[in-house]
Formats: sequence, structure tokens, C-alpha cells
Amino acid sequence: MNITRGDDPVLVVGGGVVGLCVAYYLAAEGVPVEVVERRSVASGASWGNAGWVCASHSAPVPAPGVIRYAAGSLGRPDSPLYVRPLPDPAFLRWLWRFWRSSGSSVFRDGYAAVAELNRPTFELFDELAEAGVDTTLTRPGLVHAFLSTSQARHHLDVQRSMADGLYDLPEGVVTGADASFLDPSLSSAVRAAYLVEGEGVVDPGRFVNALSEAVTKLGGRINEKVEVTGFRRTNGTVVAAQTETGEIPCSGVVVAAGMWSRALLRTLGHHLPLQAGKGYSFSIELDPAPRYALYFGDKRIVASPIGGATRIAGTMELSGNNNDLDWRRIVAIARGSRHYLGPWFRHPDELVGLIRDPWVGGRPFLPDGLPVIDRLSDDQNVFIATGHGMLGVTLGPATGKSLTNYILTGHRPDVLSPFTFARLRR
Repeated sequence: MNITRGDDPVLVVGGGVVGLCVAYYLAAEGVPVEVVERRSVASGASWGNAGWVCASHSAPVPAPGVIRYAAGSLGRPDSPLYVRPLPDPAFLRWLWRFWRSSGSSVFRDGYAAVAELNRPTFELFDELAEAGVDTTLTRPGLVHAFLSTSQARHHLDVQRSMADGLYDLPEGVVTGADASFLDPSLSSAVRAAYLVEGEGVVDPGRFVNALSEAVTKLGGRINEKVEVTGFRRTNGTVVAAQTETGEIPCSGVVVAAGMWSRALLRTLGHHLPLQAGKGYSFSIELDPAPRYALYFGDKRIVASPIGGATRIAGTMELSGNNNDLDWRRIVAIARGSRHYLGPWFRHPDELVGLIRDPWVGGRPFLPDGLPVIDRLSDDQNVFIATGHGMLGVTLGPATGKSLTNYILTGHRPDVLSPFTFARLRR
């Protein structure tokens, strides 16, 4: 695909963090760009997440032992990983492929692939800031807190075996009463903890809106509340996107629409096995507030200092492609957090008045836990970037930069080789 100035714009479908990163890097290279978002910029999974930008938590979800853990969640909506079986053959096939991807060797290969894509992430965030993008990135570090000393040591050992020099880890775990001193918000119930320095946090909503503004300043166009319903081809090339209000001519397409990507690819004759990994979050006022990003290891809950408040997030709910908010999940996260943050509420009935912005979002997951960042073989000017799961904020700039290189040169960068569309057909 060759793009020259004066051509119709490259159309990026999706106004989340991944789509806007792609749009930004294309626009920065002088490529005419138009973004189409069916809702609002920074809606969906790009708004309510924990805002982490990190290397130490960038592993694929299907990992050794995860299926056994998932099986124990059946019938337990308060479990950190909740699977609700559905009478849907596509969902069952997805779970089977998820299970196949949870072996040790497949997991390690996936982890290495994500780590390599993630390698320039902080440098890319620095470059965005230097270019005037309000990334909101701070790098306070990430405290891993545990109620069990053995769990903390096991988790650190696993991270050490996977780090491969990509990030620094402490020599050991802080235990006993000293563990809760690592962050002022931690309660005395925390019995073991360690700090991974340099890990980052952004305000995801502000960051995505800043990317949108930057695209506009570079000459790009942002269309909100416009839904793409299909595409028009001429001689095997997509020349326009179809919407309810008419066609949008284009010289190429990047599908980066999160869960909506599945329906869009279907109009082009491709099956994309996406499932929504639903996550929940809410914000609270804590005194003292966390100084670091926090990972509550025994409960798989996270907390981030965002926008003057503390955003608490957690759970992986596989219950179909919907955005139904199950209040029991909010209560379960709140209860789990009390073990680490102290009794910031006494009874679940108080939560309605204490929490702000309760959120649920369907994070796009492919069965091997890796994103797809590739060109569609049948449509030489159609590219796809989705399936980032919980890593959209972390991997957004790296995805945008590498995919832009692919679009402009026609040659797939080596770093994108593990993220091909073809692997999903095996």
C-alpha cells in the first residue's frame, strides 16, 4: 500500500487509545487521516481502565494454571476470574483455544512477543510529550502487595524468570510490619510487598482526548457518533466506508474498534474470534491516598492514583459480549480491596454514596491473549489493530508506531510477526 499526499484519507475506525495512536503517527508522517468513532472518543475500554503503562504486567492472560483457576470460578460471581458458561458454540470454541494457549511454552512465546513490542514504550511516551501531547504519564512505580508472604515470593520469582532484563526487580520481598510502609495507603494486614520502580500511570481518558486533539492539530479529522456499517470495494480494494449518513472515501482502512472490530471484519468476509473480557472499576477518595500504583496480588485487584482520586479496578469476566454492569462485581472488588486499604467502608450499602464513576467495559480478547496487528491478505489496503485486552494503554503507542511503518512501507516490521491475522486460522 502506497499513500501519497492528496489521496483520500486513511480511515481509522475506532476512537480509543489504539486507533488514535495509529491516527497520530500517520498524521505525523503527513498522511491524511480521518477517525470514525461510533460513540465518543475515549469511550469504552479506553476510559475506565487502571491507566497502567508497565512492563512487569504485560503477560498474556492465558497462562499456566489459569484454566484450573477459571474452573474454580464457575458459579462464583465474586471471583477475580469469572466464567459464565454460555450455550454458544463460538464461545465454547474460544474457550477451547484459550485452553490450548495456556501451556508453558505458548505462554512464554507470547510473553516474549509482547515484551519486544513493549520495549520502546516509555521512549515513545516521552516523544509524545515532547511533541506537545498531554500524556499525563507519571512513573511512580508499582507496589505489589500480598496478604501471604509465600504468595509474594512466588510472584516475584515468576516475574524474575520472565523479566529477561527488560525491567528491574528488587532483590527480595519486604515482609511483616514493614511491608505496609511501602505505600501510605496500605493497611497493616499486608504482610509482604515489593516495589517495581519506574512503572507508569496515565489518566486514560485525558490521554486519549489529548491524542484526539493532536491528530486534529496535525490536520486529521475526528468524527464522533458515526457508525461504519460496511465497506465498498473496487477491484479488490476498499475505496469507501459506508455509514448511515453516506459514504466516506478512503485510500485505506485501519480497523481499531475494540470489540466492534469483529462485526466490521465480518462485513469484509473475515471471522475474528474476539470475546469481551469484562473489567470493572470505580473511583474513591482515600486518606491517605496511594503514592504508587498498587497490585493486590492475592485478589488480583489494582489501584491507581488518577485525577486526584484512587481508581480501583479488577476482575476478568467472560460472560459474553455485553456491557451489563453486575453490581455484585463492584461489591466484590470493594470488599477485596479492604484487605489492603483498610476498612474504607463498613457495609456494601454505603458504596453507592462513596464510589464515583462505576464502570464496566468489554476489553477485546483473542483466544491466545495476543493482539492482532496486521494487514488483511484479501484487502491490501485494510489493516487491523485490536485484541489488546488489558494492554491497550501500554501498547497503544508501540502499536501505532509499528503499524504506521507497515502501512507506509508495505513491509511488516519483524516486531509484528507474532501478531498476524493468519495465526488465528490455525
